[in-house]
Formats: sequence, C-alpha cells, structure tokens
Amino acid sequence: MNGRVFGITGWKNSGKTTLTEKLVAELVRRGWKVSTVKHAHHDFDIDKPGADSFRHRQAGATEVAIVSGNRWALMHELRGEDEPPLEGILSRLAPCDIVLVEGYKRESHRKIETRRLKAKDRAPLSTDDPNIVAIAADFAVTDESLPVFDLDDLKSIVDFIERTTGLVA
Repeated sequence: MNGRVFGITGWKNSGKTTLTEKLVAELVRRGWKVSTVKHAHHDFDIDKPGADSFRHRQAGATEVAIVSGNRWALMHELRGEDEPPLEGILSRLAPCDIVLVEGYKRESHRKIETRRLKAKDRAPLSTDDPNIVAIAADFAVTDESLPVFDLDDLKSIVDFIERTTGLVA
C-alpha cells in the first residue's frame, strides 16, 4: 500500500469526520496536496432523484461521470459486485502527497484512533489493531503505550502524521 496513506478510525460519534476535516485544512495550509477516502454506509447516495445523472443510473448505467468547469465526479454502481477493496480505490486516485482515509477500521494502513466521551462505544480499538499508531481523545488517556494527543491539538497531530508518513524527515 502507498506509504503516504494515513487513516482516521474510531467508533461512531468519536470525532473522525471533524478531525479529518481539520487535518485536511492544516495539511493543505502547509502546502501538501491532499486527497481523502471516506467509507460510508452501503445505502449512501451523492445523487438526487430527478437529476440527469440519477436518471442515467436508474436506466442501468454502471458508471456515470458528471463533468463541469469546476469539478467532476464518477459514480460507479456495483450492481451486485463486491465493494472494492481500499487498495482498488487508492489506485484510482490522482497523484497527491497524502491520502487521508476515514473509516476502514479493518484495513492495514497506519491510523490514528479518535476517542470522545460522547462516542457510541468507548472500547479501545488500538488493543486489537497493530496499525493504530496514535490516539486522539477529548479526555485523559493514561493506560496507553501509544502517543496520545488532545483531539484539538491539531499542530501536534499533523506534525506526527508528517513524520510518520515521511512527508517530512
């Protein structure tokens, strides 16, 4: 797997999306080109009923590309195929300095685990996942051998990610 892939993992409501958003903004501010991959629930849809692209998919198209002068998107309907592995998605991304991956708890890339007091579950994921290399929490974590960051200490977390992924020496 690409060495410049770093994950944000954690239970529901543990702060993954908020941290990912802040990490993207800070990495971009520091001059890096960043892409993201977000694992979603199986029933998500980025399209709206009635839109031309929606109608194309409803008619049976497997892939629909929507292109404008500002952005483009490619939707792929699985139509019974298995969900593609993370590696397959990463291979389709344009070159960048780093890819942040939100979710994908069971994949083997390095990850930071988010923990919040208000999370759906507070059981540590790091005890069963050797790919979790740090913790970011909104409460004191004392029984942990991994580096622990305050969930809001963005500078230290990004410094750690830059060193861990080799963006900086």
